[in-house]
Amino acid sequence: MVSALSTGALAFREARTGVLQQSQDAVIRQFRTSVDDVAVYTPPTPDQSELDSAVNNVLYANQSQGWRVMATYGGMRAYTPSADFDRLSPELLRSVHTKRAAVFQRVNADGHPYLVVGMPVTYTAGPDTEPRLSGMVMFLVVPQNTEEAYVKAMISGIERATLVALCLAVALALVAARGVLRPVRALRRATRRMAEGHLDVRLAVNGSDELADLSQSFNDTAAALERSVAELRRLEAQARRFVADVSHELRTPLAAMTAVTDVLDENALRLDRETGDALRLISEGTGRLSGLVNDLMEISRFDAGAVELNLDEIDLAESVQRTLASRGWQGQVETHVPPPGVLRTRVDPRRLDVVMANLIGNALRHGAKPVRLSMSVREERADVAWAVIEVTDHGPGIAEKAMPHIFERFYKASTSRTRSESSGLGLAITVENVRLHGGRIGAANLPGGGAVFTVELPLHRDSAGVGDTAVGAGR
Repeated sequence: MVSALSTGALAFREARTGVLQQSQDAVIRQFRTSVDDVAVYTPPTPDQSELDSAVNNVLYANQSQGWRVMATYGGMRAYTPSADFDRLSPELLRSVHTKRAAVFQRVNADGHPYLVVGMPVTYTAGPDTEPRLSGMVMFLVVPQNTEEAYVKAMISGIERATLVALCLAVALALVAARGVLRPVRALRRATRRMAEGHLDVRLAVNGSDELADLSQSFNDTAAALERSVAELRRLEAQARRFVADVSHELRTPLAAMTAVTDVLDENALRLDRETGDALRLISEGTGRLSGLVNDLMEISRFDAGAVELNLDEIDLAESVQRTLASRGWQGQVETHVPPPGVLRTRVDPRRLDVVMANLIGNALRHGAKPVRLSMSVREERADVAWAVIEVTDHGPGIAEKAMPHIFERFYKASTSRTRSESSGLGLAITVENVRLHGGRIGAANLPGGGAVFTVELPLHRDSAGVGDTAVGAGR
């Protein structure tokens, strides 16, 4: 578009200059010829009548040109057919009285262009003498309406040609831009699909330019990424199967070992001190190993998507009280729960028991008394409500650097806990169980010290649509 506009402007300028230059040269040449013819019969010091005669002779020789001729000599002036001395600028008057050559100027008067020519009359005394000014000056004022019409016609023609060139330039630009933008847009769509997880997306490679090289590089990168992700998934699946297989194989010997240690524990009082201490160590280690195997089995079921919810409509407050009673924690935990019947919803009682046992057990082991458990209802809308369960303690709280990882598997906030009885899987299992119920869980530090774990479970006010059978919960 810039090229088309520039070409149009340059063509107009050159054509206008050519038309005006040609007209100007022709007029000055013709005027000089007429003045030379008249000067032969005009004396060097003409009077008024001779000055008028010179003007009339020049005009008579160019009757059809529309000229206006004027002459000056000293204080005398002659003109025909009318006086146009007001169109003579001071610059032109000064120049024509000091130069021997013709001078000219284009002026606009009353909205029309005019060519004004001033030509001094010179005489020579002989062929070898330099011409001298006689003091007589002939002036010509010529309207340039014809030239103006030519220029307007050129403007119209150049505008049409420029418009065609602009349309062609726009069309070519659109074609070129489309050829560039199409593969770029395809690349953008492909990257978005790859970001969504479709690693099998590929681009069509057309041509041999830079965009084709870019498309080929994208395809190579996508293929390499797909192979890497497939290998990672294979290794992850293999690791999950390994954990599940090992955990499953350990369950039988651990069950036998647990049964043996239970029998030995009953006779521990009749054994000597050293043997009894060794027996207690074996019993505790077997219990921790059994718990770890059970946690690993549970995690492997989550990873395999084989976990099922056995839903039942229960009172959450009563379920929490049973959890405390079964573990002997009634006197160690302060409870603030609503009256019976307020928090009834459909959950898996066994998994809710695991969630509450893990949170309360963590608060008792790693926090400080008093440990409090509170339950309340939070209304979002008329048809949406949540049961909010909070477990707080007054211990040192959770370190800031540990807060983002507190629910990760095998993560322990303190290095001193690496050899504790905790497996590092309790909170990870808790998170999975809460998510299975469509709930949320979070952890934070209290302003006065201590940690708070918050569990939000949806309250199904209308439970008629929920079946009593097991519900698959694959991830």
